[in-house]
Amino acid sequence: MSNIQKFQTNKYHGQVLKVAIPTPLRRLFDYLPADEDIDENHSKQSKLKPGIRVLVSFGRRSVVGVLVAIATGSALEQRQLKKITQILDESPLFPSPLLKTLLWSAAYYQHPIGEVLSTALPSNLRSGDPLNETFHWWKIAKSVSAEAMSALTCAPKQNALYRLLASNDKENTKTTIEVIKKAGFTKPLLNELTKKGFAEEIIETTASAEAFAAIDPVAFNKISLNKEQSTAVEAINKKRGSYSSFLLDGVTGSGKTEVYMRVMQEQLARGKQCLVMVPEIGLTPQTIARFEERFPCPVVALHSGLNNKERLRAWRAAKEGRAGIVIGTRSAIFTPLAKPGLIVIDEEHDPSFKQQEGFRYSARDLAAVRGREEKLLIILGTATPSLESLYNVRTKKYQHLKLNQRAGSSKPAKMELVDVADGNLDNGFSSQLLFRIGKHLQEGNQVLVFINRRGFAPILNCQACGWISECENCIAQLTVHAKPPSMRCHHCGIVKLLPKYCPHCKSTNLATLGMGTQKIESFLSKKYSQHKVIRIDRDSTRSKKRLSQLLDEVQKGDPCILLGTQMLAKGHHFPNITLVAIVDADAGLFSADFRGQEQMAQTIVQVAGRSGRADREGEVLIQSRHSNHSTLQRLTQKSYGEFTEALFKEREQTFMPPFAHLCLIRAEGKEFKTPLAFLQQVAALTEQLCKQHKFSIELLGPLPAPMEKRAGRFRLQLLLKSGKRTDLQNLLSILAPLMETVKVTSSIRWSIDIDPSELI
Repeated sequence: MSNIQKFQTNKYHGQVLKVAIPTPLRRLFDYLPADEDIDENHSKQSKLKPGIRVLVSFGRRSVVGVLVAIATGSALEQRQLKKITQILDESPLFPSPLLKTLLWSAAYYQHPIGEVLSTALPSNLRSGDPLNETFHWWKIAKSVSAEAMSALTCAPKQNALYRLLASNDKENTKTTIEVIKKAGFTKPLLNELTKKGFAEEIIETTASAEAFAAIDPVAFNKISLNKEQSTAVEAINKKRGSYSSFLLDGVTGSGKTEVYMRVMQEQLARGKQCLVMVPEIGLTPQTIARFEERFPCPVVALHSGLNNKERLRAWRAAKEGRAGIVIGTRSAIFTPLAKPGLIVIDEEHDPSFKQQEGFRYSARDLAAVRGREEKLLIILGTATPSLESLYNVRTKKYQHLKLNQRAGSSKPAKMELVDVADGNLDNGFSSQLLFRIGKHLQEGNQVLVFINRRGFAPILNCQACGWISECENCIAQLTVHAKPPSMRCHHCGIVKLLPKYCPHCKSTNLATLGMGTQKIESFLSKKYSQHKVIRIDRDSTRSKKRLSQLLDEVQKGDPCILLGTQMLAKGHHFPNITLVAIVDADAGLFSADFRGQEQMAQTIVQVAGRSGRADREGEVLIQSRHSNHSTLQRLTQKSYGEFTEALFKEREQTFMPPFAHLCLIRAEGKEFKTPLAFLQQVAALTEQLCKQHKFSIELLGPLPAPMEKRAGRFRLQLLLKSGKRTDLQNLLSILAPLMETVKVTSSIRWSIDIDPSELI
């Protein structure tokens, strides 16, 4: 017998479970079923199904994994294979089509499958908790001897607790831990009573409710559709029951949400569920309220603002078909639906749909993949389509539906550029802008002032020697905050006290440069003291309910100034705002990122769309030191569509997305040379593989990232670019496992980012 034959006979040929475990290793792990789970003769239905969780021994730990496949045979010997410890689910948590989508995403985004599946689960399920909620209560033990009862009288507190349990038992009241604590007793006291045999704990599993009832498809048509809306609804509904993707390209205020609702009611009438994805948590409450008012079916939310129990309950309601409408942010794309029919991606252009850490997926792009797998309708709605989505329209992957008219009687706001190159400003405001703000307030209207910069001021500067406050961990300035007084880095989160003197020359002549939302708030509050200034940014909305409270204040309609950052640019409806003031429009004009101008244009158009949404005429004033710049000229004098046509030509000439496909390999370390050495090895491997397999790939780097240092770590990157997506994917499928074998120090962290949304 040859050595090869001996090697082959040592391999295991029985039933093997392929399990995904949350680990950085990009592979599945082989396990054996427990003896009671082996079902070779198929005499009974096996409990082992892809998509269930299993408890396994991994190294010295016991971890929760997901069964991905059942195979016959393993490359390992039988003695090397461990048995699974426990089956945690009776049925798959991921339906087969969704599991296929997750496996595809792990391969496409070059991320370990165990971490992908872990990301797709609520936190409680990752840690091994049961899918169904359990209800705990206590009652007195069935048989307690007279002698034992006599001994209990010597423990008055335990005796009192026993009598409480006995009293509730007689009244058929279930005594929970909340009832016990409310009566003045403690959990340790209850444990002692249970340990002695006087009480017993009862654990009940909550039963699942029935799926939501289908609705009448025409009972909720309270709003008349215009011709464009009717055409869009009809085109989408024609494709029901099959996969089709639509780009709903509608100007702000054109009634895109009403189109969503008309399509949703058709799906709900057929007993199908609808998943609506929004870019910001802040949009979730108003979206929920709007859908709950419209549809008589359960609506649940899934976002990071929920605690673990709340998230699991919503997830279960979606999985079991009890929720007709599921509203969520990025990670909601992984939510299993019992009867899926429609996925809506609202504000599809928004960068927040791309995950920037860990598993770097695009929820927008995965919606299309999931739609194909589950035969769903996909609607991507926005007033400012991304170039990728417009390119998919050109290549016939998406159907383009346009809404060029605002709904109702509202008209598009007039846009006007204000040149501030001469620098004659009052706290960042031109006299023209201040006059217009005062005029609109006097007329009883509301004003939105937009600046995409939190804090009081971006720079603290010494007037004597020129020192500027910088973060010691990042190559970035510290932002001055007034409430509370401090300096903060918006990249790594470090907070410092404001210095009393310059650390370089000891001068006390310190001053702030630039404007932030806090500084503008202080200025506007003094300038227009008779009107309220409502600031909305990350700092003013940290508490759970604060954003809703501030938005409710605006919706009262009283004349006020609404001041904020990008949070205000996304989907909000403010009918009483007639003036939008963009204080500084220049930030994106000279960005180091190739998407800078596109994102700047989207922000300006979206913010401008908050003006004149009711029957009052609106206007938009844009301050700029570069008012003659072609980007600003196109935005103010032409349509967003004409602007994107010019951008398409630039991207094609520079061979950038959507005409090229990118992969950004990042590495970071405490010293500059270690990530550089790692990426140099990766670049050499890439060039070798390209020559060997004739992949058409262009390499740029390794180079320092535009933000070279962040959070105390040096950041470098290697950019791979190709006109053929298959070449890039085939290369990475070979390269990624090889990268795991490159010897690096423990301080090195590296990642692969497919279709990066930013290169900073």
